[in-house]
Amino acid sequence: MIQKHGVSLGIQRTGTQFFLRLAAMGKLTHEDYEMIMPMIESALEGVKDAKMNVLADLTEMEGWELRAAWDDFRLGMKHRQQFEKVAILGNKKWQEYSAKVGKWFVSGEVEYFEDEPAALAWLQES
Repeated sequence: MIQKHGVSLGIQRTGTQFFLRLAAMGKLTHEDYEMIMPMIESALEGVKDAKMNVLADLTEMEGWELRAAWDDFRLGMKHRQQFEKVAILGNKKWQEYSAKVGKWFVSGEVEYFEDEPAALAWLQES
């Protein structure tokens, strides 16, 4: 059986607003972060003064290896001032708890959603 895991990253637009869309799949590894971190860094380099909204789709995510969880924490701490809103889209209780913990480490707002249209609507609110 093939086990898929990894992260995809893109810039999306809803109406007139752009946001960073991150989708995680499977159980993330340190190697996944080694590959994706330069892409995330590059995307965030363009955000100098403005703050960015993020949709993190975790509906296909199963968790992290310990070292990957540390990579995720370091990335969030490094860029914590650059996020205005982070919508976490999930379908598991641990993802909801992760969103609550994330509020402690991000300067912007963090909310958990199980419905993508609701998450997108929240990201568009002023």
